[in-house]
Amino acid sequence: MRHPPQARTAGHHEGQQHPIRLYLLVWGLLFVLSAASYLVDYMQLEGGLRWSLIVIFMMLKAGLIVAVFMHMAWERLALGYAILLPPLIILILVVIMVLESDYTLLTRLTAFGAR
Repeated sequence: MRHPPQARTAGHHEGQQHPIRLYLLVWGLLFVLSAASYLVDYMQLEGGLRWSLIVIFMMLKAGLIVAVFMHMAWERLALGYAILLPPLIILILVVIMVLESDYTLLTRLTAFGAR
């Protein structure tokens, strides 16, 4: 039932419909990214390249899911910061720990000697 314009209150908003084309496009991109991550295993890549590609594809897929299917692309900036900022900070801290790990290993090898 549609309300006449004068009956609508300031807090009443009708739902926004997103075009089905957007969802099909994202579904197709998720399929392509999943196929690419399987190709990493199929091509038997090893080492840092393998894990870098897997993590990149995983983050792209997670970003698409959060942005479109969880409607974060249309949310307020504060809500986006509340959801996206903590994982970003954790990622930065992990990078700092990885960079610091070489120094810690070298310090331990120097202090205790290679056994």
